Amino acid sequence: VHQSKLDFFCKLGYGKQDICKVLENLGQEALEDDVLKELIRMGSKPQALESQAQPSLLKLVARGSCSTSPGSKWLQEDDSDSSNHLRPIVIDGSNVAMSHGNKEVFSCWGIQLAVDWFRERGHTYIKVFVPLWRKEPPRQDCPIADQHILEELEKQSILVYTPSRKVKGKRVVCYDDRYIVKVAYEKDGVIVSNDHYRDLQNENPEWKWFIEQRLLMYSFVSNRFMPPDDPLGRHGPTLTNFLSKNPVLPEPKWQPCPYGKKCTYGNKCKFYHPERPHQAQLSVADELRAKIKAPLSLGKAEERCDPSQ
Repeated sequence: VHQSKLDFFCKLGYGKQDICKVLENLGQEALEDDVLKELIRMGSKPQALESQAQPSLLKLVARGSCSTSPGSKWLQEDDSDSSNHLRPIVIDGSNVAMSHGNKEVFSCWGIQLAVDWFRERGHTYIKVFVPLWRKEPPRQDCPIADQHILEELEKQSILVYTPSRKVKGKRVVCYDDRYIVKVAYEKDGVIVSNDHYRDLQNENPEWKWFIEQRLLMYSFVSNRFMPPDDPLGRHGPTLTNFLSKNPVLPEPKWQPCPYGKKCTYGNKCKFYHPERPHQAQLSVADELRAKIKAPLSLGKAEERCDPSQ
């Protein structure tokens, strides 16, 4: 009996010393409820609750440090990304470069401007997808500016080339948009592009919702990368909340009543009345009744307190 009760309360997480002490005081035939009450009275807690009560020590990880766990993650993701409060960023390199080059030149500098903008905000997971054939020497019909930037971003494990090859003199290119949407969807990140990916929206209903909610459009103003402050519209989240895994909800703003003190709705009015900040909003009829009852009640109290009567 002693061993069965010991095993039972050990499974609940209590220490053996506390259990044995209680059984010695109450006896071996004590009921389980009585033993549990005595354990609680002694202040003994299960080990699971004690571990939750103790504050966990946060480990400081240097930004950009390599993972120490065995096995490499896909696309060389760092362990620091899992604890980062900012969403992963997946950039449509072709779209950004052509936008910066006014749709005439593939401007690699535009990609660098976008990457630097997210780096300054603290994003650690940034991936840029560009077709492999952009590594070829520039041609007259496909001009490329600042091509050396692609090599530098590739060395930093930021740039990823999508496959392409030549078959009988013709270039076979894989669809890089599918790479972009797929990686952003799996990483629960943000797509940076001015493309709406309508063909991929029709292809996968889950991608349709993701593209609608996680597409970050942008503009270049005098060589300055500028995404909108309201990516999902005027009534949507701010840019900071849009890029954060844990968005901070803004405090509700009460719209003042257009009628002001002349409002006759009382407590039924849905607007804010600054003249009544610390009192319950009463209707006009209730306010009049309260004003009438107040002097009547004072008069009755004076009559009761008057010793002459």
